[in-house]
Amino acid sequence: MRATTAGSAHARPHRPLTSDRIAAGAPNNREYITDNCGAAAISAFQRFSFSAFSTSAFTLVELMVVIAVMTILMALIAPAFTSLKSAGDVTSAAYIIKGVLEQARTYAMANNTYTWVGFYEEATTASTPTSTTPPYTGIGRVLLASVYSITGTKIYENSDSSSQLPAAQINPLNKLTKIEGIHLTDVGAPPSPAPSPNPGPNSLYGRSNLPYTENASATPPGDHYNRISSDSSDTTKFAFTTQNYIFYKTVRFNPRGEANINSTYDLRHVAEIGLRPTHGTTVDNNTSNVVAIQFEGTDGNFRIYRR
Repeated sequence: MRATTAGSAHARPHRPLTSDRIAAGAPNNREYITDNCGAAAISAFQRFSFSAFSTSAFTLVELMVVIAVMTILMALIAPAFTSLKSAGDVTSAAYIIKGVLEQARTYAMANNTYTWVGFYEEATTASTPTSTTPPYTGIGRVLLASVYSITGTKIYENSDSSSQLPAAQINPLNKLTKIEGIHLTDVGAPPSPAPSPNPGPNSLYGRSNLPYTENASATPPGDHYNRISSDSSDTTKFAFTTQNYIFYKTVRFNPRGEANINSTYDLRHVAEIGLRPTHGTTVDNNTSNVVAIQFEGTDGNFRIYRR
């Protein structure tokens, strides 16, 4: 009796694949099954692929419509990107200036000496250092420099004649800083009375108006001494030269950290530096992206305000 596969009494007996059967053309069962399954899978994939691509393809007209819509959207969005970049540039410049002032004040207090931060502005087209007395006629490139007194003194008394700080008695505190695309100028006093609802504490409309009102009623008006602006003819009594530039507008810090604008003893309750963006050598007076830096003469509380 021939044995059968367990579980099936009628199972066809296995016939070994001999050389005689191969010669007679008998199929290899495993190869046959594999080949047929593979062919079936490939055929199904081809049908699916053809169906998918045939139903999701774009016509030339549809593609052209999509490109036209994208072009229109990019044209509408581009001005917004330009405005955001300008706003970011002015804000970044404000933080750079704030950092230079804070560093100079900290150094004066830590080393029991005097420091000066100088402001100069020239045209963005200038290829070599310029030397212009205020008001600065160049626009678009602001330069900052910091120096400190080697002897720990203020070098000149307020009653002394106007003169430059001797190069042998000062040293650079840091490298020359150049900021492109901004203009130092008055940005205008905040509205009075304050608009409703009340502006935020860091808003341009929420800042102090003292830089524009203090000494404004004097004869002649003296409120402009509370601000640093390239458009003003105000100059420091004691300018300094560093890296081939003469800095005619300065903020001086004494060992107590008190700030004096243009090297006078008059402590300002609140001083201000205003910034507007420029396009080349042209000031953008129509943008709302303006920034003001305010600081107090006694405690050096530097704050940045913007719309």
